[in-house]
Amino acid sequence: MEKGKLIEFRLNGEYRLAVVDRPEGKKDWMVIDGQGNSHKLRPQRVDYEVPGGPYNSDEISQFLQEIQPYLDPSNLEIAWELLVEDGEGVTAADLASFIYSEQTPQFCYAAHRLLSEDKIYFKKKGDNYEPRSPSQVEEIKHQLEVQQQRQQEKEIFFEHIQQAMAGEGVEWTQSDRSRLESLEKFVLQPEQSHRNAQDLLKELGHKTIPDSAFELLVALKWWSPNENLFLKRSSYPVNFPQKVLDVASSSVQTLPPDADGDRLDLTRLKVYTIDDESTEEIDDGLSVEYLENDQVKLWIHIADPTRLVTPGDELDLEARKRSTTLYLPTGMISMFPLELAAGPMSLCQGQLCAALSFGVILDSEGAVVDYSIHASLIKPTYRLTYHDVDEMLQLGITAEAELAVLAEAAKKRHQWRQSQGSITIKMPEAIIKVKSDEEISIELLETSISRQLVAEMMILAGEVAGTYCGEHGIPVPFRGQPQPELPPEEELLLLPPGPVRACALRRCMPRSEMGTLPSRHASLGLDSYTQVTSPIRRYTDLLTHFQIKAHLRGDELPFALDVMQQILYSVTLSAQEASFLERQTNRYWGLEFLRRNADEVWQGLVLRWLREDEGLGVILLEELGLELPHRFERSVSLGDRLNVQVSRSDPHRDEIRFREMLESESVINQ
Repeated sequence: MEKGKLIEFRLNGEYRLAVVDRPEGKKDWMVIDGQGNSHKLRPQRVDYEVPGGPYNSDEISQFLQEIQPYLDPSNLEIAWELLVEDGEGVTAADLASFIYSEQTPQFCYAAHRLLSEDKIYFKKKGDNYEPRSPSQVEEIKHQLEVQQQRQQEKEIFFEHIQQAMAGEGVEWTQSDRSRLESLEKFVLQPEQSHRNAQDLLKELGHKTIPDSAFELLVALKWWSPNENLFLKRSSYPVNFPQKVLDVASSSVQTLPPDADGDRLDLTRLKVYTIDDESTEEIDDGLSVEYLENDQVKLWIHIADPTRLVTPGDELDLEARKRSTTLYLPTGMISMFPLELAAGPMSLCQGQLCAALSFGVILDSEGAVVDYSIHASLIKPTYRLTYHDVDEMLQLGITAEAELAVLAEAAKKRHQWRQSQGSITIKMPEAIIKVKSDEEISIELLETSISRQLVAEMMILAGEVAGTYCGEHGIPVPFRGQPQPELPPEEELLLLPPGPVRACALRRCMPRSEMGTLPSRHASLGLDSYTQVTSPIRRYTDLLTHFQIKAHLRGDELPFALDVMQQILYSVTLSAQEASFLERQTNRYWGLEFLRRNADEVWQGLVLRWLREDEGLGVILLEELGLELPHRFERSVSLGDRLNVQVSRSDPHRDEIRFREMLESESVINQ
């Protein structure tokens, strides 16, 4: 390096020209740039030496103005087209001669700038620049176009973000959606790497944490403040594939041929369907047939979706994937398309319906003495709610004497099952409902004759189906439950009666099991049982229907033992996930209800201990049927009641804290 030499170096990534002034120590040089600023450099940092000189630093500004007209990248493209055939490298001076026909300092530096800033046509190798091959140039151009398009899409996305935050309507593009989905994944799967989402948040000025992504998605109205993250994390499909919807629509318009052409005509029977008012899938009905010698035959009619579904078809495979209908506070997500589930699959009042009917005769004690199963045709007479039936039974309406017969039979069945060792655990059960405006209501289900009636008839159908399949060696999803080890009677009697005692029993109950061979179900008091009464909304019930229907026709069973075992394994996992999803969603809305009603005072029952030595237990809010953890501030015993108020509830974090009310505060709040 010499004094007066004009050199180029980089400062913070930017090109800068400077004139060499003097040496500084043994290895460094002082240089002065166009603004008169001094810089200490080592020769290795010099990118280019401009020919000619000597120069003064006050000439740099003029020098840069003189080269500006010659920094046209199209000149480089023309040169590349002419040089690529030879494939020989060029220096900045060579290119200056080639493009400008001269090698003045200005032309040489302009050529250097074109070559050093070029990312497409030439590649630096030593002091020379070699032309890239046409295929490489084409690929680089394509990559640059892609990058440019991505940058444009990102800029549009940021514009849309600003519009949405300002409350303006936004039509999100596909590119926008992919970015929003990356933010979704950051919230839903925070343990994974989410570089793109974090970069977006950083550019938008937000913290790069999942909570920030959630808050942004809510602010954009992409998500609601109460978005069901449990549902989004699950594998349960919310929407049906178009091909499934097409099959459903076709079946609604034109029913396929019936494989059971010789159905038993039971349209003469009066059929009651009994459900909640909001139920859309009507899958069971009840009848009474009076026989000779004062005998009575009970008929349990179950909707027959196999009339429209064939093993292995689109509807069957979709139902198998879903495994069950989801019942969430915000609404139902059906196992079958709703136009089928609530339409031709359901037992609709006044319509001719396909059913699988179980005719049962009981003895005086409530045990089954005879039964038969038929593919049938019925015509439901009445659609009743539980409240309707309770009222009719209470009034003793003689025109509907069949209801009283059914209620008496249900009572006998319950007593008979108790004699067989059944275990009944009564705990408060609540239904949480969320309207479209997100108004939350919690309704306690009361134990009623009508609900017991329907429950006993469904259990009876399950016993008959299990007995039939066991006797004929038909592999179906049998349900069993190991015998529990209950606390000694004297120990139970020490616990307060009601929920506390029932909770202690519940904790002793083993999980029910599912297999392809009959096994005893301890809590039901049955030696053989399979669920068969909800084939529209539970896939294992549909499997049993497929098997029984085929056997009744004399056809080969659609599912051999090994196939049934494989299907049950996958369906059981899906059903467990669905059950977890329902529990978590209900708990979320329960906590959200409490958050919104933080001023209310609730009566809590000390239900059980989690860690008694730490004062940590579970309280039951009896008005709501909610069981929630609480760390007690004073000494309490199981069965004690205390008034509490919510001090903190965060549904998204699954956190709830209560404050125990003093007696004086409780009186004031009342």
